[in-house]
Amino acid sequence: MDADEIAAGRARWQARYDAARKRDADFTTLSGLPVEPVYGPPEDSAYPGFERIGWPGEFPYTRGLYPTGYRGRTWTIRQFAGFGNARQTNERYKMILGAGGGGLSVAFDMPTLMGRDSDDPQSLGEVGHCGVAVDSAADMEVLFDGIDLAGVTTSMTISGPAVPVFCMYLVAAERQGADLSTLDGTLQTDIFKEYIAQKEWLFDPEPHLRLIGDLMEYCAREIPRYKPLSVSGYHIREAGSTAAQELAYTLADGFGYVELGLSRGLDVNTFAPGLSFFFDSHVDFFEEIAKFRAARRIWARWLRDVYGATSEKAQWLRFHTQTAGVSLTAQQPVNNVVRTAVEALAAVLGGTNSLHTNALDETLALPTDSSAEIALRTQQVLMEETGVVNVADPLGGSWYVEALTDRIEAEAEEIFARIKQLGGEGPHTIGPMTSGILRGIEDGWFTGHIAESAFAYQQALEKGDKRIVGVNCHTGTVAKDLEILRISHEVELEQRRVLTERKSARDDAAVTAAVARMVEVSRTGENMIPAMLDAVRAEATLGEICDALRTEWGVYREPARF
Repeated sequence: MDADEIAAGRARWQARYDAARKRDADFTTLSGLPVEPVYGPPEDSAYPGFERIGWPGEFPYTRGLYPTGYRGRTWTIRQFAGFGNARQTNERYKMILGAGGGGLSVAFDMPTLMGRDSDDPQSLGEVGHCGVAVDSAADMEVLFDGIDLAGVTTSMTISGPAVPVFCMYLVAAERQGADLSTLDGTLQTDIFKEYIAQKEWLFDPEPHLRLIGDLMEYCAREIPRYKPLSVSGYHIREAGSTAAQELAYTLADGFGYVELGLSRGLDVNTFAPGLSFFFDSHVDFFEEIAKFRAARRIWARWLRDVYGATSEKAQWLRFHTQTAGVSLTAQQPVNNVVRTAVEALAAVLGGTNSLHTNALDETLALPTDSSAEIALRTQQVLMEETGVVNVADPLGGSWYVEALTDRIEAEAEEIFARIKQLGGEGPHTIGPMTSGILRGIEDGWFTGHIAESAFAYQQALEKGDKRIVGVNCHTGTVAKDLEILRISHEVELEQRRVLTERKSARDDAAVTAAVARMVEVSRTGENMIPAMLDAVRAEATLGEICDALRTEWGVYREPARF
C-alpha cells in the first residue's frame, strides 16, 4: 500500500474515531505520558501489504471491530460459574456482579448438559458437581432470583439440550415481567464441536441442526439482540488441537451455521450478527494474539466474498475468550494465577469482546469464593492498572505478530480446503462446508487430527522439549495443599426432593399434552420453539422434553474407531 492510500485510511479512521463515544478515562502512561489511540506506519511512507493489517474498525478488522478499541468500551468481564443447586449459584452470581462483573455465564452440571433430570438413574453422583443443576423453569427462576434478566447479559454454555434450556430461561424472564424482545446474551448451541471434541450430544446431527435452524429463525424474529449461537473453539483446543486447528475447525463450523441460515432463507445480513464465537486463550502469548487477529480477518473476508454479507456487523467476528483450563496444573496450583494472567493479557491484546479468567484451583475442583475473586481481580488489574486499554491493537505492525498472524491464517485456509474436499463436489443439502463437516464427523477426521496433535504435545512434554513449571521442571515447592470446594451429596438429595415436589404440584395432563404437541410439531416443517416454550410453561422438565425427542429422533452413537 502506498503512502497516499495509508494517509487516506488514517483520515477515515480519524473521522470515525472522532465521531465515536469514548470513555471518560485517563489515557496516559503511568508516568503521565499521553498516548495516541492508535499507531500505524510513519506518515508519507509506504507499507506493502498494509491492507491486510489496516486500521481498527475497518475491513478486514485485523486490528479490531471498533475505531476506538477499548477506549470506547472495555471488554465484558463474564465469569463462568455454576455449582450445586440454583440457590447456591444465585448467591455466587450476586457476588460476581457485586464485585464488578459485567455479565453472567452459566455452567451446568453433567446431567443438565446431557438433557437428563436430577432423578434420572444416570444422574446419580453427578448432580451439581461440575455446574448447576437445572431441571425445569422453576430452577431457572431461582437461579436468577433478584437479578434483572432484562438488565444483564447472560451467556449459557450448553449445546445438546441448549434449545429447551433456553426456553426455560425465556420463561423465567417472562415470570420476571421482562420484555423478551430486549433480552441480550449468548447461547452456545454449537453441536458441531460436540461431535468433534466434547461429546455432549443427544441426537444425530440432522435433528440437532433442525433445532438450531428453528432457534436462529425465532431469535432473528422475536429476540433480535440475543445471540443464539456461540461457535466454540474452546473445547476443540482443550481436547488437544493446535492453535491453527482450533481456529480453522471453529470458523469452519461457523461457516456451516451460515450455510444453515441461508438454507432457511434467512438474510445473512440479519442473522450473521447473531453468531458469536468462543475461543481458548492458551499460554503461548504471541501465538494466541495472532490467532485472534487472524480469526477476525478470515471471518470478514469469507462472509463478504463467499456468503455475500454486505453489512459491517454481518462481517464482524465477535468473540468471548476463556483462559486455558488445560494449562492449569494440580502441581504448585498457585502458579496457575500467573498462567491465567498471561493468557488473559493475550486475549485482551488480541481484542476479545468478553473474557472469563479461570481460577487457580479449577484443575482440582470448582473454584472457591476466594479463588473466584482472584480470577475476577486478575481481569480488573489488567483493565485498571496496566494501560492496555489505552491503545487499539498496540501490537499491530510488529514484524513477529504480523508474520505469525499470516502463518496461522494460511494454515487455516489449507484446513478449510481439506474440509470442503471431504464433502465432495456434488449437490449439498445445506452447503459445501456443512457437507464436509458432517463427513469429517462421520469418518472421525476431526477427532483423528486432534488426537495426533495431542499425542505429539504429550511426547514433547515427556522428552522435556516442552516444559511446564512444577510438572517437568522446577518441581520443588514449599506450598501447602489447597482447601478446595466440595459439593455435598446433600445437594443431590435436596434437588431430587424438590423435583419430586414440583412434579406432584403441577398439572400432569397439561404437561403430557404440551409435550405431545411439541413432538407433533417436530414431524412438520413448523418452527418448534413456540411449542417447546408451551411445554416449559406447563413445567415439563428438561429430561421429559429431551426423552420425548430421543424417542422420536433416536440417540446418536459415535461409530467405534481404532
